[in-house]
Amino acid sequence: MDGQSSYPLVPVITVVPEICDDVPDELQLELARLWRKFCKLAVLFFLALILIRRLRLQIVDLRQQANYWRAQHQRAVQREAALAEQVRQLQGEIREWKRRLFGRKSETSASSQPQREPSPQGPPRARGQQRGSPGHGRRDHDHLPTSHEPRTLPEDQRCCPDCGEPYEEIPGTQDGYIFEVYVRAHRRVYHRHRYRRVCQCPGQPAILTAPPPDKVILKGTIGVSLWVLILQHKYEFFQPLHRVIAELRSSEMQLPSGTIVGGLKKLESLFQPLYQALLEHNREAEQWHCDETRWPVFVSQQDKAGFVWYLWVSVTVDCVAFLLDPTRAHDVPEKHFGDKAEGIMNVDRYSAYKAMAQVKKGKIILSFCWAHVRRDFLGVLTGWPELTDWAWEWIEQIGALYECNDQRLALEDGTSAYAEADQKLRTQIEQMRQRSDRELAEPKLRQPQRKVLTSLQEHWAGLNVFVDHPEIPMDNNEAERWQRGPVVARKNYYGSGSIWSGRLAAMLFSLFQTLQMWGMDTGKWLTAYLSACAQARGKPPPRPERYLPWNMTPQERDNLSITIKKPPDPCVGPTDTSTPTSSTG
Repeated sequence: MDGQSSYPLVPVITVVPEICDDVPDELQLELARLWRKFCKLAVLFFLALILIRRLRLQIVDLRQQANYWRAQHQRAVQREAALAEQVRQLQGEIREWKRRLFGRKSETSASSQPQREPSPQGPPRARGQQRGSPGHGRRDHDHLPTSHEPRTLPEDQRCCPDCGEPYEEIPGTQDGYIFEVYVRAHRRVYHRHRYRRVCQCPGQPAILTAPPPDKVILKGTIGVSLWVLILQHKYEFFQPLHRVIAELRSSEMQLPSGTIVGGLKKLESLFQPLYQALLEHNREAEQWHCDETRWPVFVSQQDKAGFVWYLWVSVTVDCVAFLLDPTRAHDVPEKHFGDKAEGIMNVDRYSAYKAMAQVKKGKIILSFCWAHVRRDFLGVLTGWPELTDWAWEWIEQIGALYECNDQRLALEDGTSAYAEADQKLRTQIEQMRQRSDRELAEPKLRQPQRKVLTSLQEHWAGLNVFVDHPEIPMDNNEAERWQRGPVVARKNYYGSGSIWSGRLAAMLFSLFQTLQMWGMDTGKWLTAYLSACAQARGKPPPRPERYLPWNMTPQERDNLSITIKKPPDPCVGPTDTSTPTSSTG
């Protein structure tokens, strides 16, 4: 019966039926008594109906309340579970951030692998040569200039202290060596001789003065060697300028910082043609490693809040190009590469690369970094101890993928062994894809697991580029390695104090690291280039692009190389040690 039904109240009227006169009085009394009892029972029946209705209404109300509180309890339980999961998520993120701030920065298996039983040779060393690894042998320094220093016993020690008999000298010596470095600051004082004309030829000056020495800055007092030292210390060794000044002060050279800063501002125009030629060469490649990092520039601008600029890097097989820009938008790499660029770009998963016009048109293919994927699983491993086994299984699978790719690259393309290694690699990556899909389909998957696997699935196409293109690396570590120097510089001297100094930093970071890529000595190259600028009276030399490594001859690169050379054989004669200044200036 529906609890909302109503029952009308029927008035009970006691009606005593008429009894025939011929019925006995006793029977009439009995019938009247029975009728009264019947009427009472009818009243009780209707009262019971009313009570049942009220009770049913109460039951309906209590059921509604029970359903309401049951729903509230379920929502509270779900909210409590969600909050507990959020607490675990935040605790895991806190552990991961603590590891990043205070833990070891290495991503090697020794620093990230769960603790195992120690090997029979003992635990691995934190740094230095590991037990059982082959050594590199003694280094040869015969190419350095040598000064011989005889060491003899004093006169009073050349005889026996007991009997006074003199010692007999043994032919030959017991030799050793010590490395020494002598750095000396000096001042070049030049004297310009003057000449008076004694003839009467018209149109000739009356007095002639010998020209001054070549200078990088015409009215400056800092020579080429000192500029080389300053530029190397600041942009190759990443030392702040005040340390360079302190080092010069220890050599009794008191140079004001304003003189050096003003000179650096004038040197920017000398490196600008080289930098533009390097950028043009960089965008003509077919494969790049790209990344970006912070580089503060402490200049207030109306259209920019704060001082955080960004230093973008583009690494090819033969050059490193840094770009300084106030934004981290996709316009920066898009503008650098231009409309003609086509190839494959190794990047991380930053969205600016995905938004590039060249990527959307299909001219540039993005190859994502497996090292970043590995870092995701390392974050789960360190942040959520209960998921250590799961995360480490994935890390080991990524390591096996690296190993399969290394085995394929070690073989010659077109051979049966190469085909077998290639098939092994494809099988390994297909198993990883199937496992990812299978685990994502599990309804009870934890949030950290789902987040990592979802990112893996979204970037799967870019993570597979190296499979069909073996020449493409699996990660973007190349860009991060070349970017490490500017990051050290940022920690040492906090970026740049002006826009021109930021541009100069990007130029010299690009040039110096490109020279390092070619195995060339930055000091020798700077000496040659600045000497050519001095010969050009403080301007870039004619055809400055000839000083870029790919435009030099092998002999010129060899003269500026850091390769250790043996001293020339005196029987053969001296070798040519000229720099490319004369041939390229």
